[in-house]
Amino acid sequence: MTAILTEQPAATQQPATSAVTGRTRDSEKLFNRIALGVVIALAVLWLVPLLWALATSVRPAQEVITDPTGWFTAHPTLSAYGDLFAKGKLPYWYANSFITSALTTVLTVVAGSLAAFALSQTRFRGRRTMYLLLLAGLMVPGQVLMIPQFLTLQEAGLLNTYWGVVLPQVPNVVAVFVFKQFFDGIPRELVDAARADGAGYLRTYWQIVMPVSKPVVSAVSIFVFVGVWNNFLWPLLVVTDPEMMTLPVGLTSVQDVFGVPYAQLMASCVLGAIPLIAVFTLFQRHIVEGIQGTGLK
Repeated sequence: MTAILTEQPAATQQPATSAVTGRTRDSEKLFNRIALGVVIALAVLWLVPLLWALATSVRPAQEVITDPTGWFTAHPTLSAYGDLFAKGKLPYWYANSFITSALTTVLTVVAGSLAAFALSQTRFRGRRTMYLLLLAGLMVPGQVLMIPQFLTLQEAGLLNTYWGVVLPQVPNVVAVFVFKQFFDGIPRELVDAARADGAGYLRTYWQIVMPVSKPVVSAVSIFVFVGVWNNFLWPLLVVTDPEMMTLPVGLTSVQDVFGVPYAQLMASCVLGAIPLIAVFTLFQRHIVEGIQGTGLK
């Protein structure tokens, strides 16, 4: 009788536990459905303008003038793209954007990772203060620095050059912060062991730290590349030669050449977005891995 009485509480606990587990699963399913709905809504908000631009770019000019908000046409044409290639300088603009974006990305990754390595894996007086001052630079609008930078480049004779577009965009506080967050997660013993074996700081940085930092290097590279590719204001200030313009700056001349035909304008938007869509499509896994590695959630 005693054995029977002692076993009864265990029997009554099992349904309660199952009920709690069932409620937890229902909550998880509800959350997943809400999250999926939000993701779908954001995807639609992002895709609709792009799809409308693509649809408008293949419509005849007369139809666009008659019905600017229309989506479909019975007579699709690529004449807007032909006009851009014939009267614009798209090959130059694409090449300039790629060169400046690639150069800026390489220099930013090197400079940002070196600064982050010094702040994360070395010990020197004033290190914390320097890091706080570096982060304080995030509160300074970039537009405030444009006039001094422009005058400096003008004195150096770097206007209408690749270096005039690239150099002011290399200092990137966000890149330093992301690299430091990742480097802080690298075991200190790994760096100390390399130092004990006689490796200098540069050798430790290049042969020990950077090989294990590929995810964050990929993520920072992609974000910097996209940011420089989309940058409009700074290249507009330092470049006046049409053959030296980057793609965003060059595409603004489309309105001057064609007046206000929406087909050509939408075609220029599509041509400007294609490289960035390709970058995110090909390297989205590296972006996610890099952000996860920094500890930023």
